[in-house]
Amino acid sequence: MPIEYKRLTEKELNIFINMRINQLREEGAKEEIDLFPVLKEYYTHHMKDGTFVSWLAFDGENIVGTSGMSFVEKPPYFGCPSGKIGLLSSMFTNPDYRRKGIAKELLSRVVNDAREYGCGTVQITASDMGVKLYTDFGFVHNDNFMQYKI
Repeated sequence: MPIEYKRLTEKELNIFINMRINQLREEGAKEEIDLFPVLKEYYTHHMKDGTFVSWLAFDGENIVGTSGMSFVEKPPYFGCPSGKIGLLSSMFTNPDYRRKGIAKELLSRVVNDAREYGCGTVQITASDMGVKLYTDFGFVHNDNFMQYKI
């Protein structure tokens, strides 16, 4: 059965959230709080207002890949005159389905959504595993990124 691609809807949201939490665990995140309720609130709100989109990859009834794109706005700057930025997240493929082009297809779909939204750039904090996918797609490293945790 071929892989099917569909947009995330409220019907798949709980499974999507659990997959996101498992992805964060796989990437080594420290689990300090129950993330499920705040993720549910975030995705529900931002799916409704159109500032979060996601494509899912299905093998039959099973979700085997996820993607996500949040749209944010900053004051326009030379590198992004629209000020609209896509923040890529939730890129995950079930280990049994990796290296089959699923992540590339999901990435292509959410980047297209960002383009349609009017984003001038897409950003991601890539896991070591994802770097090859993103560089092959055309992403470039930006060594200026810094973070201050509050």
